[in-house]
Amino acid sequence: MASVMQMFIGKKLTPEEQVKKWRQSVRAQERELDKSMRGIDAEEMKVKRHLKAAAKRNDATSCRILAKEIVTSRKARDRLATSKAQLNSLTMNMQQQLATMKIAGTVQKSTQIMKLVNNLVKLPEISATMQEMGQEMMKAGIIEEMMEDTLEMGDEDEIEAEADEEVNKVLFELTDGMLGEAPAGVGAAFEQEKEKEKESKAAEDDFAARLSALRE
Repeated sequence: MASVMQMFIGKKLTPEEQVKKWRQSVRAQERELDKSMRGIDAEEMKVKRHLKAAAKRNDATSCRILAKEIVTSRKARDRLATSKAQLNSLTMNMQQQLATMKIAGTVQKSTQIMKLVNNLVKLPEISATMQEMGQEMMKAGIIEEMMEDTLEMGDEDEIEAEADEEVNKVLFELTDGMLGEAPAGVGAAFEQEKEKEKESKAAEDDFAARLSALRE
């Protein structure tokens, strides 16, 4: 076990203490992500109110701009939620690594931990902390040299088309079908519901007309 402890150069921590320190740091980052997500949710509620008000004014241009804001905020929130799940996975992997150290008495590299750290470094909100943690893990022998940030860019036209589709869904959702387009499969159901409402209204009018004729 002494050989393991010697790998934590300059830290003067046992493996248990080092993992505990990392876990505390991860929990702190999770709290930061929770705070950011709550802020995004609160802002989205405000934008929704503005969009519905614009729809009542028949201001389609403002509605579309606001719908784009909602799409952007939802993507940002999804990104944070994914990162929080990865932080949780990182904690579990560190615990497994610690258990392995206790049994084998040596450090074993973990490709899963390295993958998670490299993914989390790309998140601006926690990048600095994850870079520091990654450097410590490299010194401890748990991961190899961290990868360069290689963010793959997709086809711009495809991304733009997907964004427009999301905007149309938001518009449809928040304006009760007045603007935008329904998601696949929902549009037909929405139209069927409107037809049922029309038929029901027509039946009511017909019944009222016949009742009025009988009274005359």
